[in-house]
Order: sequence, then structure tokens, then C-alpha cells
Amino acid sequence: MLAKLLPSKVRSGVSNEVAIFAALDAGDRAAALRAGLEAYGGELLSFLGAVHGSREEAAEVFARACADLVRAMSAFRRGSSFRTWMYAVARNASRHHREDEKRHRHGALSDAPEIAALVHTTTEAFFKTDWKDKFRALRDSLEPDDRALLVLRVDRQMAWDEIAEVLDGEPSAKRAAALRKRFERIKRTLRERAIEAGLWTVEP
Repeated sequence: MLAKLLPSKVRSGVSNEVAIFAALDAGDRAAALRAGLEAYGGELLSFLGAVHGSREEAAEVFARACADLVRAMSAFRRGSSFRTWMYAVARNASRHHREDEKRHRHGALSDAPEIAALVHTTTEAFFKTDWKDKFRALRDSLEPDDRALLVLRVDRQMAWDEIAEVLDGEPSAKRAAALRKRFERIKRTLRERAIEAGLWTVEP
């Protein structure tokens, strides 16, 4: 009864987490990850696209993140939502990707063919949509970490402790407060650049 009173987006998120945790309780990690990718794969890929500013690079990092998720499933301790944990793993994959100049292959998904197929399907479906908007150039002018913070807070509407876990692996009140201050600085920067680009009109 209570679930019907929640907004549809919240109900969907709760339903996703219930399905994932049910699979984990049954000892089926592959099913849990498959459910996680079906629920959150598109938004993860969108997040990586915003951070890296390149479709090709986002797809590469997404595949790498999924390989990391396969390997890290046994390490998930349920200290957060599965969605937040997936973002944290994706964020680490993004950092490692940028640090890796050689761009060599990082773990295949051959041990999970169904998941590998789902990753490919998610990538193809996402890039058939129009993921650009008129503010993309402004967003892409930010540093990668600032772009990540912007997407997590504005697009994903994550709580500050969740964002702290994704970006820093430390969901503490101190880190959350620091991120809030950083977010305000980012907003001021974007507003100034939007005004300079003529995308924001300042009333006299």
C-alpha cells in the first residue's frame, strides 16, 4: 500500500533494488548484475559520457566498468544501494582509464556472455538517442571531476553522502559538506560561462 503512495521513479528504484537483492540472497550474482545493468546501465553510460566527453571513450570505459563489476560482485557488502555501488565502480574505472596511457585491454566479459551481450545492447541503445544538449559545451569545459559531481547531483539526484561514496569512497558528513561547497562553485562557474556564451540573459 505504501509503495503506491511513492512517486513512480522512486517506486521503480525500490523495485530494482528489491530484485537485485533477491538475486543476491539466492546466491545468483550473475542475475543480480544483469538486473543492475538492465536498471542502471543506461544512466551509467550517460554519466561516463558526460565525464569523458566522447562516445567512443564512454563506451570503452563502460565495458571496462562492467568487467570490473563482474570481478567485484563478491566484494559488494550492501553498505549502500546497488546503484550507488555501481556508480562507485564506474567512477574508479573512469579514473583508471584516464591514468592508463597505453589503453590496453582490461579484462573481458567472456566469463559472463549474457552480461557481455547486455553491455553491447545497452551501449547501442544509448547511442541511438540524442544525448547532446545546448549546454554540453559548457559542461564539457569543466574538469572531469566537476562534470561527474554535476551529473550525480543534478541528473541523478543523488544524496550528498551517496555522491561522496561514488567520488571518494567515503560517505562522511565532512566530505558531503565539502562537495556541497564545490557544487556551489561549479554552479557559479557555469552561470558565468553561460552569460559569456549568450545562453543566460542577465536582467538589467
